[in-house]
Amino acid sequence: MRRILVTNDDGYRSGGIHHLARALRDLGAVTVVAPVFEASAIGHALTLRHPLRVEEIDERTFAVDGTPTDCVNVAVARIFKGLPDLVVSGINKGWNLGDDITYSGTVAGALEAALLGIPAVAVSLRQTRGDYDFSYAARAATTMAEAIMRRPLPGRTFLNLNVPKGQPKGYRVTVQAKRNHVTSVAERHDPKGRAYYWIEEGQNEWEPHDRSDYQAVRDGYVSVTPLHPDLTAHGALTIVEELAIESSAEVK
Repeated sequence: MRRILVTNDDGYRSGGIHHLARALRDLGAVTVVAPVFEASAIGHALTLRHPLRVEEIDERTFAVDGTPTDCVNVAVARIFKGLPDLVVSGINKGWNLGDDITYSGTVAGALEAALLGIPAVAVSLRQTRGDYDFSYAARAATTMAEAIMRRPLPGRTFLNLNVPKGQPKGYRVTVQAKRNHVTSVAERHDPKGRAYYWIEEGQNEWEPHDRSDYQAVRDGYVSVTPLHPDLTAHGALTIVEELAIESSAEVK
């Protein structure tokens, strides 16, 4: 039977992770290994400066006092004692689109799996007020997870899914959207007059692009974006080589 690891960045108590785990049981034996506390916007952080503790909630659920990246590594090394057949991270409460994936703990869980050579999917659902309906997102994640196990992706590649609210119109294969990154740092003061700060999103304007993940979800489709950890700017190699040659000549 296939062994499936489910993680997230919202914590092991999140409704999204439990909906996802139930849906994935059709594909194999599911084990949940997720943070004790919410670890949103923590990116691909790995805990190196204090020990990690693992609490067994039940025979298929484990809570780690660390990040999603920690959870994947602890699961592989100490719970599975080997590589699972699949890692699915989510369901996140709120989209992880475009440039914002660099901050996402949900995406980081799938990224860590890809680095370890494990097929992986990250899945996020539009943020809403009130109760969340995770059913469509869980179904989309299960469908794409089954697909990549049947037809594996290239090495170190994983899928980032973003799901609109309600019944999706279908699936679109997408690229990362781009948006401005104007942030607001608000200053406030505690009762003793000492300043403290909140980092807030100042603007949220996306560049138009017909094939972007943002456009897909806005149009009511599940966005399916293949990602990989190679951050090399291949299109800039030639100009950087020219700059390096010029710099070498100046040194001489």
